[in-house]
Amino acid sequence: MRAHRFFSIPAFRSGRRRASDFFAPRKPRHRVLRVLLALFGVALLAVLLVFGLMIGAAMLGGGLLYRLWRQRGKPIAKPARTIEAEYRVLRKPMLSAGR
Repeated sequence: MRAHRFFSIPAFRSGRRRASDFFAPRKPRHRVLRVLLALFGVALLAVLLVFGLMIGAAMLGGGLLYRLWRQRGKPIAKPARTIEAEYRVLRKPMLSAGR
Protein backbone atom coordinates (compact mmCIF):
# COMPACT_ATOMS: atom_id res chain seq x y z
CA MET A 1 0.00 0.00 0.00
CA ARG A 2 2.82 2.41 0.79
CA ALA A 3 4.48 1.81 -2.59
CA HIS A 4 1.23 2.72 -4.29
CA ARG A 5 1.08 6.04 -2.43
CA PHE A 6 4.73 6.79 -3.16
CA PHE A 7 4.37 6.21 -6.89
CA SER A 8 1.25 8.34 -7.08
CA ILE A 9 3.44 11.47 -6.83
CA PRO A 10 2.99 13.52 -10.05
CA ALA A 11 6.69 13.21 -10.91
CA PHE A 12 6.30 9.43 -11.15
CA ARG A 13 2.98 9.56 -12.97
CA SER A 14 4.44 11.60 -15.83
CA GLY A 15 7.24 9.10 -16.35
CA ARG A 16 10.04 11.43 -15.19
CA ARG A 17 12.03 10.00 -12.32
CA ARG A 18 14.59 12.60 -11.33
CA ALA A 19 15.58 13.39 -7.78
CA SER A 20 15.50 17.13 -8.51
CA ASP A 21 11.74 16.90 -9.10
CA PHE A 22 11.19 16.24 -5.41
CA PHE A 23 13.30 19.16 -4.18
CA ALA A 24 12.52 21.84 -6.78
CA PRO A 25 10.52 24.70 -5.27
CA ARG A 26 7.20 25.32 -7.00
CA LYS A 27 5.63 28.75 -7.33
CA PRO A 28 2.01 28.88 -6.23
CA ARG A 29 -0.52 29.75 -8.94
CA HIS A 30 -2.43 32.26 -6.83
CA ARG A 31 -1.10 35.79 -7.49
CA VAL A 32 -1.61 37.10 -3.97
CA LEU A 33 0.14 34.07 -2.50
CA ARG A 34 3.06 34.59 -4.90
CA VAL A 35 3.41 38.22 -3.82
CA LEU A 36 3.18 37.29 -0.14
CA LEU A 37 5.83 34.59 -0.51
CA ALA A 38 8.09 37.00 -2.41
CA LEU A 39 7.70 39.62 0.33
CA PHE A 40 8.39 36.96 2.95
CA GLY A 41 11.57 35.97 1.10
CA VAL A 42 12.78 39.57 0.88
CA ALA A 43 12.01 40.13 4.57
CA LEU A 44 13.89 36.95 5.48
CA LEU A 45 16.91 38.10 3.47
CA ALA A 46 16.81 41.51 5.18
CA VAL A 47 16.67 39.91 8.63
CA LEU A 48 19.60 37.63 7.81
CA LEU A 49 21.59 40.57 6.44
CA VAL A 50 21.02 42.68 9.56
CA PHE A 51 21.82 39.72 11.81
CA GLY A 52 25.05 39.06 9.90
CA LEU A 53 26.07 42.71 10.07
CA MET A 54 25.46 42.78 13.82
CA ILE A 55 27.52 39.62 14.32
CA GLY A 56 30.33 41.08 12.19
CA ALA A 57 30.30 44.37 14.10
CA ALA A 58 30.38 42.48 17.41
CA MET A 59 33.36 40.44 16.23
CA LEU A 60 35.25 43.56 15.12
CA GLY A 61 34.47 45.31 18.41
CA GLY A 62 35.58 42.25 20.38
CA GLY A 63 38.84 42.08 18.44
CA LEU A 64 39.56 45.75 19.08
CA LEU A 65 38.81 45.38 22.78
CA TYR A 66 41.09 42.33 22.94
CA ARG A 67 43.95 44.29 21.33
CA LEU A 68 43.46 47.19 23.73
CA TRP A 69 43.38 44.79 26.69
CA ARG A 70 46.64 43.13 25.60
CA GLN A 71 48.45 46.44 25.13
CA ARG A 72 47.38 48.11 28.35
CA GLY A 73 50.25 49.20 30.58
CA LYS A 74 52.89 48.91 27.84
CA PRO A 75 54.74 52.11 26.90
CA ILE A 76 54.31 53.33 23.35
CA ALA A 77 57.61 52.68 21.57
CA LYS A 78 59.06 55.10 19.03
CA PRO A 79 59.81 53.69 15.60
CA ALA A 80 63.40 52.39 15.40
CA ARG A 81 64.23 54.27 12.19
CA THR A 82 63.32 57.74 13.46
CA ILE A 83 66.14 60.28 13.31
CA GLU A 84 65.83 63.28 15.58
CA ALA A 85 67.74 66.32 14.36
CA GLU A 86 67.56 69.99 13.58
CA TYR A 87 67.05 70.90 9.97
CA ARG A 88 67.85 73.99 7.90
CA VAL A 89 65.99 74.99 4.73
CA LEU A 90 68.40 75.71 1.87
CA ARG A 91 67.57 78.04 -0.96
CA LYS A 92 67.89 76.94 -4.57
CA PRO A 93 70.92 79.13 -5.57
CA MET A 94 72.98 77.46 -2.83
CA LEU A 95 72.23 74.01 -4.23
CA SER A 96 73.17 74.79 -7.83
CA ALA A 97 76.47 76.56 -6.94
CA GLY A 98 78.47 73.34 -7.39
CA ARG A 99 78.60 73.53 -11.22
